[in-house]
Amino acid sequence: MKNSVKLKGRMKSYLQSSLYLGFLLIAVDVLIYFIDYRAGLVLTCFIIFYLAIILSLMFYNKPIIVNELISFATQYGQIQRRLLRDLDLPHALLDESGKIIWTNIAFERAVNKDRGYRKSITSLFPSLTRDKLPGNTDENEIELEVDYEESNYLAKLKKISLKEMAENSDIIEAKGYDGYLIALYLFDETALRIALQEVDDQSLAVGLIYLDNYEEALESVEEVRRSLLIALIDRKVNKYIAALDGICKKMEKDKYLVVMRKKAITVLQENRFDLLEDVKTVNIGNEMAVTISIGVGLNGLSYAQNYEFARNAIDLALGRGGDQAVMKMPENVMYYGGKSQQVEKSTRVKARVKAHALKEIISIKDEIYVMGHRMGDTDSFGAAVGIYRIAKTLGKQAHIVLNDITASMQPMVEMFRNNGDYEDDMIVNSTQALEMIGNNAVLVVVDVNKPSITECPELLRHCKSIVVFDHHRQGSEVIENATLSYIEAYASSTCEMVSEILQYISDTLRIKSEEADCLYAGIMIDTNNFMTKTGVRTFEAAAFLRRSGADVTRVHKMFRDDAEEYKTKADAVSQAEIYRQSYAITICRGENVQSPTVIGAQAANELLNIKGVKASFVLTAYNGVIYVSARSIDEVNVQLVMERMGGGGHLNVAGCQLDGSLETGIATVKGTLDTMIEEGELS
Repeated sequence: MKNSVKLKGRMKSYLQSSLYLGFLLIAVDVLIYFIDYRAGLVLTCFIIFYLAIILSLMFYNKPIIVNELISFATQYGQIQRRLLRDLDLPHALLDESGKIIWTNIAFERAVNKDRGYRKSITSLFPSLTRDKLPGNTDENEIELEVDYEESNYLAKLKKISLKEMAENSDIIEAKGYDGYLIALYLFDETALRIALQEVDDQSLAVGLIYLDNYEEALESVEEVRRSLLIALIDRKVNKYIAALDGICKKMEKDKYLVVMRKKAITVLQENRFDLLEDVKTVNIGNEMAVTISIGVGLNGLSYAQNYEFARNAIDLALGRGGDQAVMKMPENVMYYGGKSQQVEKSTRVKARVKAHALKEIISIKDEIYVMGHRMGDTDSFGAAVGIYRIAKTLGKQAHIVLNDITASMQPMVEMFRNNGDYEDDMIVNSTQALEMIGNNAVLVVVDVNKPSITECPELLRHCKSIVVFDHHRQGSEVIENATLSYIEAYASSTCEMVSEILQYISDTLRIKSEEADCLYAGIMIDTNNFMTKTGVRTFEAAAFLRRSGADVTRVHKMFRDDAEEYKTKADAVSQAEIYRQSYAITICRGENVQSPTVIGAQAANELLNIKGVKASFVLTAYNGVIYVSARSIDEVNVQLVMERMGGGGHLNVAGCQLDGSLETGIATVKGTLDTMIEEGELS
């Protein structure tokens, strides 16, 4: 075996250098023969002796040298292997599938496994799945953060090709072989992450706390006891914040500024902002419980940005009806609470102020465009008609943007089409609006505050001046940079809000009977015939419309169901499943009706008449989309449920849209209810 080993390269040249010198001496000897043959003869004898010595040494020493080289290579390989085994850095070799084939001592110590552990790396680090390993991705080197028990590591994986080694092997024939191994190194970052987490926990978060119903609560208690009520609320808020090692400073009579560490926010989240409920326990005879709204800003690039986040968060909390906490971060917004109905404001000062502001905006514009949400309903169209009347009273051109006209809206739209009292371009579609709109136009958005579901989102980018009127609770997605925004979650409908504004625009404003019917219909439909979400101001708005020419009988006849629609609604109600003994879930199959989503909403209202039902969910398939109508009376906040599913709405009237089949949609609704019940959001 040793005889088959041959030297090559520089080692072979070095050992044969003496032989090459012998050949040089022979050449010199030939030259000397021409000078003196006796000297040449002497040199010839020396050369023969020299070559004999060199050849014998080469023949004798070659096996010894080869043995020494083999011994050195063996010892060198063992040293390398020993060094890798004793390396302080955890190191392992994996095969193509991720199975461990070799580990060093540090790796075995890190994962608490004995030598010879040969299972998949995924059994140790679940996040290191096969599809993430080099070779299954486009990269030959990757870095991933992994955890093992209480330790945190940065795992570096490198692909090591075996192609060249296999092709040069004397043992196997491996033409075209493209196998590889994966080298895994673990860098312990436990201490670093603990330090970073500690620094992050110590970063400051900014919060704002507002009393929602300060004036109303004070009015419900005797004057001599009002200062005591305020003092108890102050003590409750300050004591709660102090327990979290935070600072609370009262800015105004009903506003607090809070500064605390981010670690304290985690405690608030774990307790689900129980300060919201604690404040309600303050009672010294006041008929109305005090509620608060909390806005928290954190993870900003600066303290100023955190404060701006807190301001945005408190605006969201108030826009959603108050009695809740909102946390705003750069990447997302989180909501807590919001289970109680917002109290209706008795004063209409805000409506008057907004009316005057709207009048000022419209007065300096050339034309007004009004639009609601996609698949417009009676509330959005009625409110749009009210804004149209305001614009015409102020002598401005006005257009209502409307694309799809549902069967329920058809009677209302027909009152204005082919009517000599109204222009032909009163109602236009999105394409026409985009072609017609000028530089000096104002866009009024009604019954929606999410830009993505407006009738024409492109119009929002074309108009510099935007006005928003809505009664839905705000979500994370809002229309930004609005010149005027009037969002009141306590209002029954947008038609109610517009009806109030109409009374403050001008003394010369006169509403036509058709317009009064539309506004009245919007209030009637959104309140389910004045049965839900109605307050004093709702009936005052209805009375104003009645005086302006609204005919109650005419409106009721306009919205009667035909026989097929009634059967569809009755079928949906009869097939309802009572889930968890409290939630009615059913499907509205409206293949033979023009507006199945409207029938689904009506069926959801009907299901609330069943004893024990806290909330109802009706799923309707329409144009390839699953529409979910959610309704409740007072025990469940269906807005929170729908927000979990990508929608929104009110505390007791909400909805969302889903992709997939009806069966998948029902499973999604049930899964969402199960999750929220486990988290304590629902009972």
